[in-house]
Amino acid sequence: MKPWPAPSVPSLPGTGLPPRLHDTSSGRVLPVSAGPEARMYVCGITPYDATHLGHAATYVAFDLLYRAWLDAGHTVHYVQNITDVDDPLLERATATGVEWQDLAAREIAGFVDDMAALGVLPPQEYLGVTEVVPLVVDAVERLVDSGAAYPVATPDAAVEGAQDVYFDVTSDRRFGSVSGLDETAMRPVFAERGGDPDRAGKRQPLDPLLWRVERTGEPSWDGGRLGRGRPGWHIECSTIALEHLGMAFDVQGGGSDLVFPHHEMSASHAHSLTGKWPFARLYAHAGMVRYDGEKMSKSRGNLVFVAKLRAAGVDPAAIRLAILAHHYRTDWDWSDDVLAAAQARLDRWRDAFARAAGPAPDETLQRVREHLSDDLAAPGALAAVDRWAELQLTRGGTVEGAPGVLSRAVDALLGVRF
Repeated sequence: MKPWPAPSVPSLPGTGLPPRLHDTSSGRVLPVSAGPEARMYVCGITPYDATHLGHAATYVAFDLLYRAWLDAGHTVHYVQNITDVDDPLLERATATGVEWQDLAAREIAGFVDDMAALGVLPPQEYLGVTEVVPLVVDAVERLVDSGAAYPVATPDAAVEGAQDVYFDVTSDRRFGSVSGLDETAMRPVFAERGGDPDRAGKRQPLDPLLWRVERTGEPSWDGGRLGRGRPGWHIECSTIALEHLGMAFDVQGGGSDLVFPHHEMSASHAHSLTGKWPFARLYAHAGMVRYDGEKMSKSRGNLVFVAKLRAAGVDPAAIRLAILAHHYRTDWDWSDDVLAAAQARLDRWRDAFARAAGPAPDETLQRVREHLSDDLAAPGALAAVDRWAELQLTRGGTVEGAPGVLSRAVDALLGVRF
């Protein structure tokens, strides 16, 4: 897959502070990336619908981390997947009478367009699961050979005798270390988020699917010794991350609904494949965006789509500022008032930056850097710029070029371009 074009990132005076992030697995705020190259994997979309505000908030959050790393002098290796074949996509294609490949291609194109409009820096590798099936097959075969995976009788397989393959979670002694959940807490979440705890023939209820053998009418690929079929959900991310980042990469990111089972299972697959730990050194998760007090979801019909906002004339910079007004780890509510406040802030900043001179920018730039280094505290960074803009609009200043410095800082660090 081709990612969206990368926006330019202005250079700034001085050097940014090393970012620190809240680690879900330990519950602590920790430094990230001690080396010159920062490595990040953020789980991508299943392209059965357009980009909604929940998606946008997640990718804007990790875009802030990318920008903070760049400002601190790191290079960044960023990888993102696309789950371009999965049950929700196939079900939506059937329900709408569209070929699943066409549906996926349409929604991926829309996502790419939305990310570019929101100023999100693209990953270096942007990979659909359909592009990495041979890597997944190799990984699953190795898990079977090691005893960490096993076949389960599959009466509805397209080929008689073919069997699905499952991962044995007990093969990873660190299973549970990402989420911190015990089995009692895991089981209902597993069932809610795509798992099948009650399937007959599994060794443990929490064992996840690695390879789904072909069913009549479903897409399938050559699976070698596994038989024709398609990858399970979690193994795709394990495989892509191991191939492009290796073990112990710096940050595994995504929405908080991915902590379990997805990130837990992906890590366990990697631990069993390599015999090493950790899969990621830090796990960071963005909160959920609600509408009318409920999490945005297709089933509730309360999704707010980025493309529809843009088509209605909403400035993408205002959408981004609305997102940045909330700390990335919090759950928050989208509303017309949130958008109006973001547009008003954007208008004030534009007025303040339009002048040739203004208050000295150094302290404000430092405050923005400090807030972003402290677990990506974007609301504090916005407030620092607000204070400068208020001074500029009420009192003015005499430092030539100061508005330009702050405008470039807002572009480079917050991703809002003027």
